[in-house]
Amino acid sequence: MNLEITGKLIKKLPEQTGEGKFGKWIKQEFVIETQDQYPKKICFSTWGDKTDFLKKVSEGDIITVSFNPESREYNERWYTDLRAWKITPARENRQIPPEDIPPPLTENDVPPEEEDIPF
Repeated sequence: MNLEITGKLIKKLPEQTGEGKFGKWIKQEFVIETQDQYPKKICFSTWGDKTDFLKKVSEGDIITVSFNPESREYNERWYTDLRAWKITPARENRQIPPEDIPPPLTENDVPPEEEDIPF
């Protein structure tokens, strides 16, 4: 199941590293806040070379996170992990600064119609 959510990056947690039976591993968690009427904070984790995605964004940036939810049971308790596999800046949601918006057209901006019709 692949899901996607957009929100503001509010916290990058420190990288965690270790050694397992398959070699070295790296993990980093981060928190985003949704832009809904009632914002929610959501913690994601990313593993291995996917942690490089987090180096490209800063806290305060609006990002889109593609992730897979994953749950596992331990001692009759269930733990859910939201594993991010893609993090991109949400450029399409970026607000245009007021100075980049052209002023509205007025009657003086419209060229006059020409009376010399060739047919």
